[in-house]
Amino acid sequence: MNRYGVLRLVSVTLTLFVLLVYSFTPRDIIFAYTEVSQNYIENNVGQNKTYNGDLKVKILADGIEGRLKDAAAILEITGNLDVVKSTSNATLLNTTSSINGIPENDDIEKRRLAKNILSNFDVFEVIFFLMPNGDMYMEEPYMAQENLTNSNFGFRGYFQGAVNTGMAYLGDVIISAASGLPQAEIAVPLYFPNNDSLVGVWTGAIDFDLFQEGLQSLNLTHNERVIYVDNNGTKIADSDKDLLTTSESFSNLKSFKNAMIGQSGSIVEIVNGMKMFVSYQPIRALQNTWVVLWMQTASNII
Repeated sequence: MNRYGVLRLVSVTLTLFVLLVYSFTPRDIIFAYTEVSQNYIENNVGQNKTYNGDLKVKILADGIEGRLKDAAAILEITGNLDVVKSTSNATLLNTTSSINGIPENDDIEKRRLAKNILSNFDVFEVIFFLMPNGDMYMEEPYMAQENLTNSNFGFRGYFQGAVNTGMAYLGDVIISAASGLPQAEIAVPLYFPNNDSLVGVWTGAIDFDLFQEGLQSLNLTHNERVIYVDNNGTKIADSDKDLLTTSESFSNLKSFKNAMIGQSGSIVEIVNGMKMFVSYQPIRALQNTWVVLWMQTASNII
């Protein structure tokens, strides 16, 4: 295992240990792997006058894959705790439909654990628990639960995917019912050990702002742009601050299509009417595939 893999393994191990005792861990430990990757880009390829996008996208893809795997591991391991599997307050759902779940001061231990996950693992924006029928049981932060416009999420792809596969499942990018912003969820189905019946689905919504900040911290020229897109070609994060709120699809790009069938490399193609040199790399996002695209104006390539 290389040093980046060791750092990630140590990071996750420390995080899990601390979470299991309901405490906190320094954020600089959690993101050691990403910081090393960023430094490697800047020190080894950032100043290279020859365009080396293939190496850059490989490093970025590895970093995102690592974060997603770590996020799934956090949910899987904490999901085995009795405090998570317990739904002793489920009877309250029949009388609290107006708040789309149990009240804020009920099932405190599960809420406390969810808060600690959010505090120690910034890849998540919210943590929530769904009943076997898809009803919302609880969500943290509680403000997100208050803002929900639905009480049942059994129709969501991440819920159905987790239940149908019996494994951690990364859903497609959707519009959050709480915030109205794009997000994707990692959902883990939980079962009773004695009869394998479904207890519920322990879920974390990925915070795309974290990916956004990572791309915008790269040392890019004004002719370069890096984006992450999901399996549908929908933009997840963008290094260009001016295009943050611009709705774009990259599903028609040859680079995107190549990456979606497992290829990586660089090609010249037209992007938004401009001739661009595009390096692409698939991101193995659990059972899903995302893509890194690193673009630079073709006339600037040596």
